[in-house]
Amino acid sequence: MEQNKSNVFTKSLSKEYKHIDHGEGVFLYDTDGKRYLDFGAGLAVTNIGHGVKEVVDAISEQAAKVCYLNGGAFTSDVREELAGRIIALAPAGMERVFFCSGGSEAVESMSKIARQYQIESGRPSKYKIISRWQSYHGNTFGTLSLGGRPSWRSRYENLLLHMPHIAQCNCYRCPYGLECSSCGLPCAEELERIIKYEGADTVAAFVLEPIVGTTATATVPPVEYFKRIREICDKYDVLLCCDEVITGLGRTGKAFAVDHFGVTPDLISVAKGLGGGYVPIGAVIAHKKVVDAIANGSGILEHSYTFAGMPISCAGANAVVKYITDNNIIEKAAASGELLLNKLKNALGDLPAVGDIRGKGMLIGVELVEDRETKKPFDAKLNISGKISAYCLEKGLIVLSGVTGTADGVSGEALQISPPLTISEEEMDCAVSILKEAIVSVTRS
Repeated sequence: MEQNKSNVFTKSLSKEYKHIDHGEGVFLYDTDGKRYLDFGAGLAVTNIGHGVKEVVDAISEQAAKVCYLNGGAFTSDVREELAGRIIALAPAGMERVFFCSGGSEAVESMSKIARQYQIESGRPSKYKIISRWQSYHGNTFGTLSLGGRPSWRSRYENLLLHMPHIAQCNCYRCPYGLECSSCGLPCAEELERIIKYEGADTVAAFVLEPIVGTTATATVPPVEYFKRIREICDKYDVLLCCDEVITGLGRTGKAFAVDHFGVTPDLISVAKGLGGGYVPIGAVIAHKKVVDAIANGSGILEHSYTFAGMPISCAGANAVVKYITDNNIIEKAAASGELLLNKLKNALGDLPAVGDIRGKGMLIGVELVEDRETKKPFDAKLNISGKISAYCLEKGLIVLSGVTGTADGVSGEALQISPPLTISEEEMDCAVSILKEAIVSVTRS
């Protein structure tokens, strides 16, 4: 092998990646000794920070006992305990947990469980899953079919399933050009319209991110939107499926983002915050009505993965969830998120290049614009968000960028602010100061 040549098939084949040696709390340290404040928690993953001893010890102890079991033949105490902890945090009526290895698998599993539910309920013609544009649900062919990020779909379009999409609920960039207070929620009513056009007897489920993640960063719908969506799903025997891969387990200041809206879904997918970056794990949380339909029908969930519910992953996730509940991390994330949102609005709100600052808890989006009045995005070729992120990195701050298509699915950029839920006010102040300096410097130049 040539000196310094990597054999890793990385995302960018021209980029020279920094080698990270270790992490501690909200910080990462590279092999040159430079420290970085991770204002993105990886990809909204390391919710409790790095190096939590209780989690590391739990993984080590389980590894010394047994790392892997065939989940179709055996269970383990740690898998049962983890499922119980998740159900204790989930909305009322949620009853069972199916485990997998990550977010894409979780959404794929949720889709398959929804399909089986309809078959077991005597509605075998219901197979279509409606989702929304400007959404992201995973990177398999199945989950890309549900996703609404054109740049990720385009290369594989001829391999994707035909699944219907409706417009995103985005009050800053309303697809109907209306004002939120008097709009009548056409973005919700579109769900009923497309169910009728597709045929209600063919639609199995509606999948959405309660608070949108990366693709339309931290877009929060009105409470009325969610309540109307629930009504429409109930009217047509369509399962309401919440993709909480990013938002689940406390990121938005609630155990689940759907809790902000007073609605109980039928299925929830989780992943990132569940393992906290310590183990690869995902899960689907199923409502009692879904479980009962399968239990009273075939009695068999026709779906699994080799590494579903393996003990070492469950041990790590169980310790993460225990740490979250024992240390009131969710409640702290709500208070810290409000504090951080105010700090960002005070520091960045008057900058000409900042169009919108939004979010809940520790999921915040900063949308960048060339013109605040018209909301005109920057030319994508300028890569403003990427340059801001690079500037921050040089100053020891990691900010997630490259979030494109926030305006109309093709143009528009935003920065994702999603730090560990354990970040201190002093660390927030440091990060906000660097971020402001970066935005001012990059946009002036």
